[in-house]
Amino acid sequence: MEIKDFNSIDPVAWCPGCGNFGIQGALKAALAKLGKKPQELLLVSGIGQAAKMPHYINANFFNGLHGRALPAAAAAKISNRELTVIVTTGDGDCYGEGGNHFIHNIRRNTDITVIVHDNQIYGLTKGQASPTSEPGMKTKIQPGGVILTPFPPLEMALALGCGFVARGYAAEREHLAELILAGINYNGFSLIDVFQPCVSFNKLNTFEWYSKRVYKVGAEHDASNKVSAMALAAEMERLPIGIIYKKEKPSYSELSGLDGMKPLVDADIGNIDISPAFSDFS
Repeated sequence: MEIKDFNSIDPVAWCPGCGNFGIQGALKAALAKLGKKPQELLLVSGIGQAAKMPHYINANFFNGLHGRALPAAAAAKISNRELTVIVTTGDGDCYGEGGNHFIHNIRRNTDITVIVHDNQIYGLTKGQASPTSEPGMKTKIQPGGVILTPFPPLEMALALGCGFVARGYAAEREHLAELILAGINYNGFSLIDVFQPCVSFNKLNTFEWYSKRVYKVGAEHDASNKVSAMALAAEMERLPIGIIYKKEKPSYSELSGLDGMKPLVDADIGNIDISPAFSDFS
């Protein structure tokens, strides 16, 4: 497959210079390397600027409710294990409204890849603080500055036992593409939190701000060592990008026995009468 095979004809509604463009390019590059056809892929999203991504990639997609992308993605994967299921979501959508689903899908270890566009702001609704906003950040809703401690997604994922935890940066497109590909190829729940500057509403965490702080995790890091991974995830002054933690563990399909069963999508429904379900509406 080639990158052009995943080009969409839909007009893009992101601001010029948005960090989402870097993630879009990285995702298409990863999909081209993966080698699967668009019809073998499913992109799932909720609500937000990140949630527009499936419209701009040539593949199957499902737009769900705010914060509810993960249960829809999990259901699709359980029903059709042959699908490669990828969630594109924002920090508010996933860590805020969808925080409960984030927690329990990690516990289940459903084989889906979750790419979080972490711009530390609610961009679609014009710039409110998100769960990952820095203390002191001033917005129209927080004119005195954010007073809450930010949600730590990598530390939370590690604490919950997530087997694949990575962080990328929208400006490091080739590096991010490799992280996405590694996440897709991991058999289980994979989290890729991506620093994604919002050029319109987040004037603190800019491309310049990130570029001075991010650094690529070196070969000396043992990604199978959870203690080392937690130390990396907790860094604040410098911001590591790369695979923070990776450990193989049984996926939900293996644990539940679904791997040995006929996929639900292939079930014969020819003899099933669903008319009683519609009787109240006739």
